[in-house]
Amino acid sequence: MAKVRVRFAPSPTGFFHIGSARTALFNWLYARHTGGVFILRIEDTDQARNSDEYLRLIYDSLGWLGMDWDEGPNPHGAGERGVFGPYRQSQRTGIYKQYLQKLLDAGRAYEKDGAIWFRLLGERYEVFDEHRKKAVTKVKTPPVVIEDLIRGRVERVEDEDFVIFRSDGNPVFHFVNVVDDITMQVTHIIRGEDHLSNTSKHVRLYEGFGAPPPKFAHIPLILKSPEMGQGKMSKRDRGALIEEYRQRYFLPEALVNYLALLGWNPGDDREKMPIAEIIRLFDLPGVNQANAKFDPKKLAHLNMTYLLEQPGGRVVQLAREYFQQQSESAVAKAALAAPPDQFEAVMRLAHPKIKSIDELGGYTAYFFTEDFPIDAKVKGKVMAKGDPRARLNELAAALAAADFSTDNAIEEAIKNLAAARGLGFGDYQAAARLAVTGTNVGPSITSIFRVLGRERILARIERFLSA
Repeated sequence: MAKVRVRFAPSPTGFFHIGSARTALFNWLYARHTGGVFILRIEDTDQARNSDEYLRLIYDSLGWLGMDWDEGPNPHGAGERGVFGPYRQSQRTGIYKQYLQKLLDAGRAYEKDGAIWFRLLGERYEVFDEHRKKAVTKVKTPPVVIEDLIRGRVERVEDEDFVIFRSDGNPVFHFVNVVDDITMQVTHIIRGEDHLSNTSKHVRLYEGFGAPPPKFAHIPLILKSPEMGQGKMSKRDRGALIEEYRQRYFLPEALVNYLALLGWNPGDDREKMPIAEIIRLFDLPGVNQANAKFDPKKLAHLNMTYLLEQPGGRVVQLAREYFQQQSESAVAKAALAAPPDQFEAVMRLAHPKIKSIDELGGYTAYFFTEDFPIDAKVKGKVMAKGDPRARLNELAAALAAADFSTDNAIEEAIKNLAAARGLGFGDYQAAARLAVTGTNVGPSITSIFRVLGRERILARIERFLSA
């Protein structure tokens, strides 16, 4: 059996879409599963829309997601990987001209209206096309049969010649796509279902070149979740761009895990799988025919699961990088100005409570600044129950002499106070959390007290009571 060779062929004309990332991933997984070759090919013939920034984004996004390519451009300098290049279409003009000449010499291409057309084989006849309001030439040809590895048997009819070079001299997508796949010896084409309609043209071009077509596998589309609306995910949808997840410091391994299961099933109900296991199990028969629905909540939950398993040191480092990225905000400036040991202590406290790194700003702000808001709704509930002002005065007096060295010591001091007053720990906790943090969520109150320290805790309680 010939070695599997697959390719991912993005265009550097926009941000890196989550559907493109999933297509790249399925190709990469299949190459790694079979011991094959993963090719990165850049379709950069659209000079008006191409951008070096978007090209760099392709390289950086694939690298961030851990999808290394065996052949293709070298993102870190000159040269390429592989012997079937160039791997950028803008550098392959000479190859396209050679293959066009092959079709012209074989009588399978001709010029008309300044463009070059591909000639289908078969009896020709004229019909009037009601939609186009003109007579068109049709060709009697048998259906193109595609034995798709995911969709099954698909039959499509190509009954009109089609353009392969525009009147401006530039080749069209169908032509360069097929020529590139032939010359790069691609064995399997794994791409989105929306390309299935192109495949019959491509098969006819393969026949015109006298080359056997590769195996096709058209993966399902990614649809929006119900709360996002209807239809296919587009670049305009929130959560559709890989760059968003990088900026929010999602863990790339969580995103890869989620994308792998967006249209593929390993044969069981597992939702969290290490990449080595995904590679071991991934195969095209496991890819679903039904379209996949993107669920941002499920992705966030999976990211949280991965985040909880990370060593505290990695989370602290990611947190510092995130705040550096947000360095213009007041919270980020305050956090980065904090002593390193305090910054680390706060991030380790927040680690078990957050779903993603980008929640840290709002979740930890009160640790680094005295200028934090008091949640009015929470305040209304807390102050309406019992006598919270009295509890805060009692707590301040007890904390003035309490041991702040450990959470247990602080907890013991509050419990002793509550027991002496015939009350429970909770009678002090809600009021204390409100006064010290302005909200009713966060790490344990004893951890907050320990990290903030006695002086800041007492000052905040006094300020709250005097407001």
